[in-house]
Amino acid sequence: MSVLEQVQADVRTAMKAGDRERAAALRMVVDSLQQDAKLGKGDEVAVLQRERKKRLEAAEAFRNGGRAEQADVEDSEAGLIEAYLPQQLSDEELAELVDAAVAEAGASEQRQMGQVMSVLMPRVGGRADGKRVSAAVRGRLGS
Repeated sequence: MSVLEQVQADVRTAMKAGDRERAAALRMVVDSLQQDAKLGKGDEVAVLQRERKKRLEAAEAFRNGGRAEQADVEDSEAGLIEAYLPQQLSDEELAELVDAAVAEAGASEQRQMGQVMSVLMPRVGGRADGKRVSAAVRGRLGS
């Protein structure tokens, strides 16, 4: 079962349970997944990561604007989306992948970070946020 099919099934379950807020949040995810599929991209994990990031950024903006209640709603939606993402890498697993990518790229300086990232990101496969990965690479290469 694809992620899209799973989310669609969860929308139906939420509607049957009368949980309209959950159903509405999941419908937004379904729309994004369907739109991405129509464009032929088909990278469900990337769509989920992008949607989660949008919610987290919106929550931060609402908090900074003094709207804690709306920020909580956005955080809740981000948590909902997170449930469909692959299990995140531990710090140790990420460090091992970074070390292997640095060795493979033959990198030793900060300016070679792009080379390391191009080797590393396909291996990470959506199991770690890009900011977290780049911070790990930066730390490994020395800032």
